[in-house]
Amino acid sequence: MSALTITPCSHRFGAVQALDRVALSVKPGELFGLIGPDGAGKTTLIRSILGLLNPDEGTFTVLGEDRVKNPLVIKDQVGYLSQQFSLYEDMTVNENIDFFAAIHGVTDHESRKRELLAFTRMSEFGNRLAGQLSGGMKQKLALACTLIHHPSLIILDEPTTGVDPISRRDFWKILSDLIRQGLTILVATPYMDEAERCHRVALMNQGSLLAVASPEMLRRQLNRKLLEMIPNDPRRLQSVLQTYFSEYESHLLGERVQLLLPTDEDPLPLISRVESHQITISHWRETEPTMETIFIHQLAEKKG
Repeated sequence: MSALTITPCSHRFGAVQALDRVALSVKPGELFGLIGPDGAGKTTLIRSILGLLNPDEGTFTVLGEDRVKNPLVIKDQVGYLSQQFSLYEDMTVNENIDFFAAIHGVTDHESRKRELLAFTRMSEFGNRLAGQLSGGMKQKLALACTLIHHPSLIILDEPTTGVDPISRRDFWKILSDLIRQGLTILVATPYMDEAERCHRVALMNQGSLLAVASPEMLRRQLNRKLLEMIPNDPRRLQSVLQTYFSEYESHLLGERVQLLLPTDEDPLPLISRVESHQITISHWRETEPTMETIFIHQLAEKKG
């Protein structure tokens, strides 16, 4: 049995196709990522799963239950952390957790609260007002509140947006610990590096699925290696590549230009040919394609 199954789901907001026949399933114990930029449809899909939005079409089976026929499955067995911090800033950390325990009908929860505060590294902050916490600590508190009723599935909507890099890394370590405890996690993120931490990902753009697979499987399907170059003039290099080397897929990313090559191709002859166009390559390296590169490739494939 899947922890979550979505049959083709579609929804429009006026003229905007927010979701276009999105279908996927999440396995029990899996860390599954919804990956894509703002406007990809991630939040709309999450709201549809939770019953906060009724899509134009599609069904949602959550932990073996139809969420329309049995809406209590969401309240009793699913935890949800929204994109915006939604706790009470004029209440302490302890009071916020107590409040969410009461909402979920959890009694005698003191031991569970102590466990969650220790787990999220917040034991010493129980009496601090939520409004006085840093961004990363606020997200940890929100996660503790999400977990107070022992959910089997937790759904997180861009939980690390606006959080500093160290807090982001710490938050993902906590998620990894939760997976080891047997929870199922569905997380939406615009950060491609966070996709690497997921068992499987759904790449989304403008309401559509581009691909669903593990990061490693996406690399194998791409079957290319990445040549990353730092030239004296990145825009000119990209123009030269598009004009004279159009058989290669290339992308301009800041001061870097990335090129996808067949895995067995020696890059030195190509670099020599490129430099014959009055381009100087100050540094280059071969590496595995990143999730960012894979996403851009999938987007280009879809556009044809």
